[in-house]
Amino acid sequence: MEQQSFYEQVYEIVKLIPKGRVTSYGAIAKSLGAGKSSRLVGYAMNNAHGMSPPIPAHRVVNHKGLLTGKFHFATPELMQELLENEGVVIEQDKVQNFKTLFWNPAEEL
Repeated sequence: MEQQSFYEQVYEIVKLIPKGRVTSYGAIAKSLGAGKSSRLVGYAMNNAHGMSPPIPAHRVVNHKGLLTGKFHFATPELMQELLENEGVVIEQDKVQNFKTLFWNPAEEL
């Protein structure tokens, strides 16, 4: 059996984040048993553009709910627009009701 790369494992989790919910780089890393690898999760998200099927990278934010990855999208506004299209309220680059909308892969999978 072929072992999935770390990036592939990250993408499999990100594909499962429900619409209208968000998770963090760190939560994904922890769920993969690599708790100190949140930056690597960020690199994976930056690498996910143009993949088919699409990876919903806009649903991954930092541990405070900030849209820290927004500059890696086609426009800096796109990440916010995609989240707002799913009903997520964003104010000053931050997900409102973050704790309510937070999806923890370690608990939900």
